[in-house]
Amino acid sequence: MQSQFKKFPIAATVAAALAALAAGSVSAAEWKPNRPVEFIVTAGPGGGTDQFARIVQVVIQKHKLMTTPIIVSNKGGGAGSEAMIDLQSSNGDPHKLVFSTNLAYLMPMITKVGYKIDTMTPVAIMAADEFILWSNADGAYKSAKDLIDAAKAKPGSIKVGGAQSKDTDHILTRQIEMTTGTKMVYVPFKSGGEVAVQLSGGHVDANVNNPSENISHWRAGKVQPLCVFAKQRMTIKDKVRGEMGFGDIPTCAESGIAIDTFNMPRTVWAAGGLKAEQVKFYEDLMSKVREKPEFKEWLARGLQTDLFLEGAKLKEYIAADAAKNKAQFAKDEWLIKD
Repeated sequence: MQSQFKKFPIAATVAAALAALAAGSVSAAEWKPNRPVEFIVTAGPGGGTDQFARIVQVVIQKHKLMTTPIIVSNKGGGAGSEAMIDLQSSNGDPHKLVFSTNLAYLMPMITKVGYKIDTMTPVAIMAADEFILWSNADGAYKSAKDLIDAAKAKPGSIKVGGAQSKDTDHILTRQIEMTTGTKMVYVPFKSGGEVAVQLSGGHVDANVNNPSENISHWRAGKVQPLCVFAKQRMTIKDKVRGEMGFGDIPTCAESGIAIDTFNMPRTVWAAGGLKAEQVKFYEDLMSKVREKPEFKEWLARGLQTDLFLEGAKLKEYIAADAAKNKAQFAKDEWLIKD
């Protein structure tokens, strides 16, 4: 009889512990923000990254995917490093997200930015901007082969416009040079919009703008696409000018430039030091956003690829992309010295 009484407290203790664990699991699964969430944009108002953050905000609010308000702030100083520094200083705060591109993890390799990317928490990649090689419609280069042949015949004669120095446009231009054995002159401007105007006016010979940045100039007959840096031709069926649309543009690989793919992922970051359930909340939130019609329409308008990565696959993508670019930066002597 006495032994039975001894067993009872142990059983009761185990049951109580299991109940506590179950309650804790429910509490963890139900975590959600309890105050306004700030969406910090690594660029100024109106640009692609700003539009990215604001369409996510619109979808969340319209479909009531989150009960707390969302505040969008632009901190584009230092090519976006201002936003990342803010996030780094907010370690453990689950009420801030940064909207950026792959420059979030590439910039620390090539310039002193004041933050370390490994102190941040990657949440998701939600889209990818494609890149196209363009030329002036009235110029001599009607195909990618024409442009590359001219660059080989007279090194340094081809001027390629791009948005800023050591940015994605510059990185791609260097890849073209290394792949084709050519030497071109890279001319940096302030934005992709300005680059489009410069090519339209014939002030540069080519650019590698995103589709959305050049489409109005193509429609006006001022520029023409030569090839797209993708494994397959784009699936967009609508025609842009005459009988040609984005789906008719050959890939750069089939045009003689051995670059299978080059795109710019749209990334979302949270602060470091978050609990697993807090990160999971935002991963699930972004997954819900991408399924809504408004987000799909935004992808279509911007002619972007629907790319969604989270968790382990996201970390694998970032590691591979960072390693590939680091190797290129080392060849170009862009890496900062400790």
